[in-house]
Amino acid sequence: MNDTMRVVTQDALGDADVLRLDRAERPQPELTEILVRVKAAGLNPVDWKVRRTGTFLGEPPFRVGWDVSGVVEAVGAGVRTLAPGDEVLGMPRFPAPVGAYADYVTGPSRHFVRKPAALSHAEAAGLPLAGLTAWQALVDVADVQPGQRVLVHAAAGGVGHLAVQIAAAKGAHVIGTASAAKHPLLRELGAAEVIDYRTTDFTTVLSDVDVVLDAIGGDYGPRSLTVLRKGGILVSILSPEENALIEPAAEYGVNAGFVMVEPDQIGLLGLVDLIEAGKLRIHVDRAFDLDDVVAAHELLESGHVTGKVVLTVA
Repeated sequence: MNDTMRVVTQDALGDADVLRLDRAERPQPELTEILVRVKAAGLNPVDWKVRRTGTFLGEPPFRVGWDVSGVVEAVGAGVRTLAPGDEVLGMPRFPAPVGAYADYVTGPSRHFVRKPAALSHAEAAGLPLAGLTAWQALVDVADVQPGQRVLVHAAAGGVGHLAVQIAAAKGAHVIGTASAAKHPLLRELGAAEVIDYRTTDFTTVLSDVDVVLDAIGGDYGPRSLTVLRKGGILVSILSPEENALIEPAAEYGVNAGFVMVEPDQIGLLGLVDLIEAGKLRIHVDRAFDLDDVVAAHELLESGHVTGKVVLTVA
């Protein structure tokens, strides 16, 4: 292996054009870590938000990106569950710096799982952060049960399209909000009802909802409280400021709060089980080459994405 690698970095906060392709020293795995040769890296809204604000990472220079799919190149001392040659996916260290837009990354071995053979690396790279966000919100926090009514806002987005499938796999009656053009995909993914947010106010057509997953924010949180049944729960995946919903939620007799995704091997294994059972798939809107990272970020930040945007790393 070469001692250096390609990596995307930034020296200033700002628009997508602050991102640049550079070379850096190839990392080495520490105790209990693995070195992964990256085949694809997933993009998430948190990436462009950190690029603009420095949240989590401080002042530049730094490297954004957490989602990885690739091949184990080397293992550190103490790693016995993975070996060189294994194909893996993961979201190592989040929200600590990783720099997934690179030829190689290192991370704790238990922040990864083996990639299902049915997934391409591009698809696999779109799973970890979005999939774990949906899993932790719906399974760990909301404990979705068969027959419950689950409302997913931004249902065709990166988190949303996976949340629809996870809730459906749990036996829930899934309702999604999305533009009309995305309704066929959502029905294919398991949504029982789909509401066009551009023409219909969901609060006028819904009631007795058990669980709401809010990936939009703004007034969607307060409005969603009105459609929940007594004892229902709203889970926000946005900023901790959404915890401001806790007091008004109590007035409606419901629960509300913020959940932040974290590395979770058990959750990843649960997602892999659904994939291998044919109950979960990752929709890749577009894949970009690593040197097209600026265009990839511009598309992601536009908000006009169905499913996931990924970078392929040759």
